[in-house]
Amino acid sequence: MTVSVLVPSSIAREAEDKREATRKLGYVARAATIYRADRLIVFPDRDGERRFDGGFVHTVLRYAATPPYLRKEVWGRRDELEYVGVLPPLRATSQTGSGSNGPGSRRQGIVTEVGPDRRVRVNCGLQHPISLAVPPDREVSEGERVTIRISSRRPVRAKLVDDPLPGLAVEWTDLSAALGREDAGVRIAASRHGEPLTVGGLETLVGHVERDGYTVAFGAPGRGLPAILGIEESAVPSSSVDDWAGRDDVEPTADPGFDLWLNTVPNQGSETVRTEEAMFATLSALSLRT
Repeated sequence: MTVSVLVPSSIAREAEDKREATRKLGYVARAATIYRADRLIVFPDRDGERRFDGGFVHTVLRYAATPPYLRKEVWGRRDELEYVGVLPPLRATSQTGSGSNGPGSRRQGIVTEVGPDRRVRVNCGLQHPISLAVPPDREVSEGERVTIRISSRRPVRAKLVDDPLPGLAVEWTDLSAALGREDAGVRIAASRHGEPLTVGGLETLVGHVERDGYTVAFGAPGRGLPAILGIEESAVPSSSVDDWAGRDDVEPTADPGFDLWLNTVPNQGSETVRTEEAMFATLSALSLRT
């Protein structure tokens, strides 16, 4: 099951300064991490951007998703990262090793030196960089980020593996391309103009996302998905979960291709729900299991 979370490049459009924008993005990354998203995708919304553009958003989110022990080596000093000290710690289990210290735990590492005899030195957050053999069918270069499988910490026994980097992957992709992936699963637009999510609908939906995974997209402050997509709020499709589920003849809505438009914070008590707040509410519901 793959979980993808999509946010627009305009997500920090209402932040008054770089510090506030950075903190907001930290909670976006934290929500995605808490609910075990595999991908956090930034999709372009140029018309909605203000002071902080997609490049800033993408960079800060990628920094937040980088294991702390690699950040200095990977990122150095950049203007976009001036206030990363305010980022809340993600403490992703794949980064800390919490609960996964036994044989087979995986960590990210960065190649610091390529030596002779197909051996490399890798910084993977242990006390010192470790020397590892490169598999015969693989080539690695200095500065490359790699996946390490650790079988023992005392003494250290580890090897390079050809697995995806553990942890949250942050990408930049068009919305239509993200929804068109083979592993997109159930494609959900989170919007206050969608159908309110009910207990019965959630029970039906959870069965599908548990089997197929899901992709869920969010809007920006003061600029929801209808505005981003250039459609009238009254034109948002009104199919319920029960109408959609289990029917082979139901086509995704017109471009970019959502299966469902859902209001996951029905009867909200505040006039507005911030994107990061909507993420916590939505991902919490979708993470339930039957």
